[in-house]
Amino acid sequence: MSTQFDSSPAISEAFRTLDTPATNSHKGENGKMIFIGGSELFHAPARWALLSASRFVDMLFYSSVPQTEALLQIAKQEFWDGIVVPAGKLTEYIEEADVALIGPGMERTKDTEDVTNELLRQFPAKKWVVDAGALQMLNPSLLTNSMIITPHAKELERLSGNMHTSSDEAIKELSERGVTILLKGEIDVVYSGLEQISIPGGNPGMTKGGTGDVLAGMLAGLYATNNSKNASIVASFVNKRAGEDLAKERSIFFNASDLVQQVPITFASILKQFS
Repeated sequence: MSTQFDSSPAISEAFRTLDTPATNSHKGENGKMIFIGGSELFHAPARWALLSASRFVDMLFYSSVPQTEALLQIAKQEFWDGIVVPAGKLTEYIEEADVALIGPGMERTKDTEDVTNELLRQFPAKKWVVDAGALQMLNPSLLTNSMIITPHAKELERLSGNMHTSSDEAIKELSERGVTILLKGEIDVVYSGLEQISIPGGNPGMTKGGTGDVLAGMLAGLYATNNSKNASIVASFVNKRAGEDLAKERSIFFNASDLVQQVPITFASILKQFS
């Protein structure tokens, strides 16, 4: 691990300057986050993102379609770390939150397009992490310098098509507008302004569904109290190292539920190197 840090000054700097809870802090001072996601078809991504985020913020709010809210109420027999927000109070909770995550578990539908674009238009200065279904359906012109997007190669291709340009030009244009991009792949790449930070690692076990939802939840949780660059670098690095730690015992035979439990263990181990 130390070799990786030594060869990647940007990664080391992100961990060294990471904002973590002060010993004398109180409830609510270490981040409030709202998650908008899930659907009747894709309910598991909401759970993975929520469980992941709950490790990093003091208060976690959740809003989704009525069917998924009912499922989450049942899941709350196990998940006691968040509050389900009635649809009529969504904007109130977005205003209260330090960061909003939208997308995991959302289907590629007109409803997703309408909700995503309306919220980004209504709250352009809010810290947003835009992922998965919301990312695939958004209007790129609504992205601002307070937003992080998390595409994989295919999603970047779709986004650039909506911008009527190439993937490289889309990255350039969005970076110039101040949008932070976490491009996911065998090697993740964080684009922050003029900087480009590569983060290798992981293994084929992380191709399973849900690992990106774990990443999105962690990223948004970190972004609540950190800048977009540090949050993106640290979330990517920890997610990949958590997968590697799991592989030491399970080879590639783990899933997103395993990963979400491993993330805080791996994170704590890494932070000890900077204490």
